[in-house]
Amino acid sequence: MGEQFHLERATMADAPAIQDLVSGFASLGEMLPRPLAEIYEQLRDFLVVRDNNRLVACAALHIMWEDLAEIRSLAVLDEWQARGVGAQLVEACLDEARALGIITVFALTRQPSFFERLGFHQAEVMALPRKVWGECFRCPKFPNCDEVAVIIEFKA
Repeated sequence: MGEQFHLERATMADAPAIQDLVSGFASLGEMLPRPLAEIYEQLRDFLVVRDNNRLVACAALHIMWEDLAEIRSLAVLDEWQARGVGAQLVEACLDEARALGIITVFALTRQPSFFERLGFHQAEVMALPRKVWGECFRCPKFPNCDEVAVIIEFKA
């Protein structure tokens, strides 16, 4: 898979940089923005990659229920894309999900082929009622979401 990068848990000091990275892609319509308060509240979900002290990528594994988690806020700076950083972040999230005993991991994305290369398959978003009725209904794009649901399932 590409180069090896050092992934680590996000720290409190990373929250503004995570928000900046996610906001850059959100401004292009590639993902939903995340308020800084939400990033702080969910900071334990985030993994980051740094180049020296500069945050260059992030992703979060957000637990939805005992058997369901979402990979969200996957963002990689343009100059770091196509180097395997995103794939390694997703694999780290999947490793954590397996270690926790979570059997279904999903993402909502505008890049389904990226996730499909990592073993995910496309699914109807309505197959994820905890996501739809827990969060999606508050989204300004609901019910006309332009993201594709992708899922990977592990054996229990």
